Amino acid sequence: MAAPSASASAAHVLVVDDEPDLRTLYELTLLREGYRVEAAGTLAEARQQLQAHRFDAVITDMRLPDGLGLELLHGMLEQQRPERCIVMTAYGSAENAVEALKAGAFDYLTKPVDLKQFRNVVAAAIQESPQRTGRAAPARSPGGGDRPAAGRAALDRLVGDSAVMQQVKERIAKVARSMAPVLVRGESGTGKELVARAVHACSHRADGPFVAVNCSAIPEQLLEAEFFGARKGSYTGATADREGYFQAARGGTLFLDEIGDLPLAMQSKLLRAIQERQVRSLGSTQEDAVDVRIVSATHKDLAADVLAGRFRQDLYYRLNVIEILVPPLRERRDDLPVLCEALLARIAQDSGMPVPVLSPSVLAQLCAHPLGGNVRELENLLHRAVALSDGEELQVDFAPTQSVPPAAPAASAPEPAAARPAAPANVMPGDLQAYLDQQEREILVKALQESGFNRTAAAQRLGLSLRQIRYRIARLAIAAPGGDEPQDERA
Repeated sequence: MAAPSASASAAHVLVVDDEPDLRTLYELTLLREGYRVEAAGTLAEARQQLQAHRFDAVITDMRLPDGLGLELLHGMLEQQRPERCIVMTAYGSAENAVEALKAGAFDYLTKPVDLKQFRNVVAAAIQESPQRTGRAAPARSPGGGDRPAAGRAALDRLVGDSAVMQQVKERIAKVARSMAPVLVRGESGTGKELVARAVHACSHRADGPFVAVNCSAIPEQLLEAEFFGARKGSYTGATADREGYFQAARGGTLFLDEIGDLPLAMQSKLLRAIQERQVRSLGSTQEDAVDVRIVSATHKDLAADVLAGRFRQDLYYRLNVIEILVPPLRERRDDLPVLCEALLARIAQDSGMPVPVLSPSVLAQLCAHPLGGNVRELENLLHRAVALSDGEELQVDFAPTQSVPPAAPAASAPEPAAARPAAPANVMPGDLQAYLDQQEREILVKALQESGFNRTAAAQRLGLSLRQIRYRIARLAIAAPGGDEPQDERA
């Protein structure tokens, strides 16, 4: 059967594979999509083709008779060639895929290749090709000037012009162009979700869904159903088929927040889903291919958790192909004026009021404040200032984050310590449970105060998971100042 002819303006693709049958299959599949296709069976032939032509995409097997596909990839990078490279690896060769992505590959495919996924990945690579976009060399231009409007808007939401924030934005714009998994690391309240959203918005997947998942907020027994979906009747309460997060994020980005809180049993299942790009819903007998990009985030030191046996080493290396480190606020205090201005504008818009003014003296106070809760604590302070303001010029009250809420005595104050129902050191308490509850309450209150009543940050300080601290706060009836419930980190 004759293959359809491709016009001169059609995308040009090079296929490199030493197995004639597979090479023919890939050629026919791409020809049917209307592409112009060249083929090579060895590394030497591939290099000859690259010398003779410019391509939009190069698809290469990892193992070739005269070398590795990675050698071809490294050579293309050294020559500053613009083609997007897709690497094909054998089933289960996860380390090869990770190595290829770190070396600059646009994406990888696992053999045996799913042809639908093959077509989608090639189309995405061609979409990003300089020959198709008309951009000179986007793979190596660090800024966000050539990003679509959504990407520029997402980068603008990362407020700050300090050197460290410029580095973060440049890294986002650079890594967004590939399919490599990204790990966003940073303290609680630094804006990790904003970074993840910017990676998505700057990528070729910007028109697809962005699905954010807080791994620490899902009950352990529901994790598999939430991630992979479930068929009707697969468990008690499953009254209909439902999609999981992987299916919901098809064609887009799956953001796994607080990935360090995922139980070990679920880590192994997640690893397989990421490696094979196949998921099996609970109660199903077949696996479904899923096309998602994984971006994860954590405030923990995952490398230390790997050494301690709390996090799988193979999953860590799979997620941490590219790392983006979000700096704490103390390392970019030069951004405080514009950050305060942006936060106040947003608070005023939500409140339907004019944007208040922050005096130079108050700004100096903020600069001198520890702000251990980072942007989240700063936002809480400004929210409180706007709520308590009786004029146009704000005065920030730092006391509520350092004093005791009316419902609980301060752990450091001697009077309440003497008044509480506690026994002297050499006397047994009359009510052990009440005594222990009071001790636990004081510790939790102190941790919450110092984190601006942010539960995520307080849990981190105490070595608890978010689920554990929520349970304790509810059991001990701890409330934030004004009777509000303590907040979780959203950024």
